[in-house]
Amino acid sequence: MARTRGGGVRGAAPVNAHRSSVEITVPVHNEEHVLTASIEQLHEHLSDAFPFDWTIVIADNASTDRTLEIAYGLADRFDRVRVLHLEEKGRGRALRASWSGSGSDVVGYLDVDLSTGLDALLPLVAPLVTGHSDLAVGSRLSSGSAVARGPKRELISRCYNLILRLVFAVRFRDAQCGFKAGRTVVVQRLLPAVDDEAWFFDTELLLLAEHNGLRVHEVPVDWVDDPDSRVDIRSTALGDLRGVRRMVWRFLRGRGGVDLAGHERIPLRDDFGRQTVTFALIGAFSTVLALAVFLALREQLGAVLANVVGFTGTTVLNFWANRRYTFRRRDASGRWWHISGSIALYVFSLTLASVGLALLGGQLVTEVIVLVVTWSFAAVVRFVLLRSWVYRR
Repeated sequence: MARTRGGGVRGAAPVNAHRSSVEITVPVHNEEHVLTASIEQLHEHLSDAFPFDWTIVIADNASTDRTLEIAYGLADRFDRVRVLHLEEKGRGRALRASWSGSGSDVVGYLDVDLSTGLDALLPLVAPLVTGHSDLAVGSRLSSGSAVARGPKRELISRCYNLILRLVFAVRFRDAQCGFKAGRTVVVQRLLPAVDDEAWFFDTELLLLAEHNGLRVHEVPVDWVDDPDSRVDIRSTALGDLRGVRRMVWRFLRGRGGVDLAGHERIPLRDDFGRQTVTFALIGAFSTVLALAVFLALREQLGAVLANVVGFTGTTVLNFWANRRYTFRRRDASGRWWHISGSIALYVFSLTLASVGLALLGGQLVTEVIVLVVTWSFAAVVRFVLLRSWVYRR
């Protein structure tokens, strides 16, 4: 259960109808030692250097010290500061409660320790106000960022974000920086699809946004590690990895689609260039992998059967990658048609290579040449038919 208190009414119109409104949430749990100084600094920065109408929401996560009392005192001092109290812990839970009921044009949050330089706040919000982007994230891993933190946190952060890029092919570089914002109309459509209530909340929100074709803007930040941080790195990292596993399974089942109610990004009418290059890169990787399997099994199984095993295994990966990245079909709609069409093209490609091996096989070099030539020819035919037939629907 959440209770609100402080200056301003949630959902009130901006003072100037021509100015956008921004609501910045600061999640806190037992932060009595830094809360006053941080809110005063944030309030001063927004008052002096922020051109939009703004509100600060202190979201208290079941604090057991004087944090809530201090927060109410700050709300009494400053008209643009409000308090949201939750009786359960969880950063994701706090952000969900704050953002779900917001009437501002843009919602965002930052960590109470102000590890991220506030000069990045306007660049974070600007592309959202203009409608250029849907979500914006501060990045400690972008070129232009200036970061001071220990090697352990640096290594864990880089490894985690590398996993996200390899598994989901995301474009953003830093999913964990506590400095994010989004267009409220988009965020409120995404929130019901986000399951996590803790630290993986950020990553899940970003993954769903990109999965549904939304644009995520990334801002290089100045960031100084908080030496007093009480985040349990090990348990947080394990929780994040469990979240990654859950999202992989969710996307594989085609359950990552979100009804954006008309706020979708309209795709380009003809994306031939990008599709061609992506298909070629996936094909090159598949060819190398299939050849490796063929060479490993050729002596035991013979050329034809070794090709069947290698080509079949890589075709499954090839289908998934092309559906997701080349043709950007990420929901369940049309999946069985895509599978049926791809199976037909798989049979054609496999038959072509098998006939070539049966007629010209015998020598390893000859067989490799036959496979590369037939696979390449079949790939061209597959690409044309995938574009014009299978993924035309």
